[in-house]
Amino acid sequence: MTIVRQAIAAEAPDTPIRGIILMIGFSIFGPFIDMFAKLTSAEMPVGEIALARFVVQGALLFAFAAAIGVLHRPKRREMLLHLARGGVLLIATMLIVAAFKVMPLADTLAIFFVMPMIVTLMGAVFLGEPVGWRRIAASLVGFGGALLVIQPSFGEFGLTAFLPLAAAVFFAIYLIMTRRMGRQMNQIVLQAYTAIAAVVLIVPVLALGPTIGWQPITPIIPQGIDWLWLLGVGLSTVVAHMLLTYAFAMASIAILAPLQYLEIVSATILGYLVFNDLPNALTFLGIAIIVSSGIYIFFRERTVVLAIARQASARAE
Repeated sequence: MTIVRQAIAAEAPDTPIRGIILMIGFSIFGPFIDMFAKLTSAEMPVGEIALARFVVQGALLFAFAAAIGVLHRPKRREMLLHLARGGVLLIATMLIVAAFKVMPLADTLAIFFVMPMIVTLMGAVFLGEPVGWRRIAASLVGFGGALLVIQPSFGEFGLTAFLPLAAAVFFAIYLIMTRRMGRQMNQIVLQAYTAIAAVVLIVPVLALGPTIGWQPITPIIPQGIDWLWLLGVGLSTVVAHMLLTYAFAMASIAILAPLQYLEIVSATILGYLVFNDLPNALTFLGIAIIVSSGIYIFFRERTVVLAIARQASARAE
């Protein structure tokens, strides 16, 4: 247990290949969060779905962090950062869940995937991370593939189509904070405290729901299988966001952001298997473009890493 504790507590240096692999894992598990949220009954408020997500995530990760001895008492500045990160993620969660209630899974994610471009640019502006033309090109190609998957239409969905766009902005901010904070503290503790912060913020809002009478924040007692779906939201969140946090602690945003387009692939598969949304030929073309973009980024980064290693070895000799 001591070895595990030391390994988890250690700050990870940039290891892009591992970060890329973890990001691919997140892209596989991420849509399961949305699938379980969409499976809940139409009467289930989005605020209550968000609460279930963060309660399960916070409880499991806090208990695990305590068991391996990596918990610490956050100081005031850190507490404020957790509250800010939790608040940003909470808003993004409620916006995207509200969209999933109305729109198909893949349609929503297709619109949401303006986010990798936003976060790549934010990483350059706020974190000073280098963004070469190849990564920008990969982002644009991946986004083009995402558009081919569904061809989102504002005319079809109306103002609801703006919800995933807004969620994309808030999630991009969340990823920027993840990259900065993830290098300074244990990733399990980071996720646990962020989830707890989100619970602290959402509970008073839900308490006001019955008084205000606004359905998205008016809690109800889950019925039957809704309990299972809410648990699924929380458990898939734990897996997906631990992969995400470790990925962003190991590699730069510019490298990882374009890989999130792979999420549309797993979302399309889940949409077909669970909701019977049958992909057409254009959808498969978009998936092929997205996968190709992700593979290119992986091998391009691997080439860069090997070149740097060879240069370092040559200098050492």
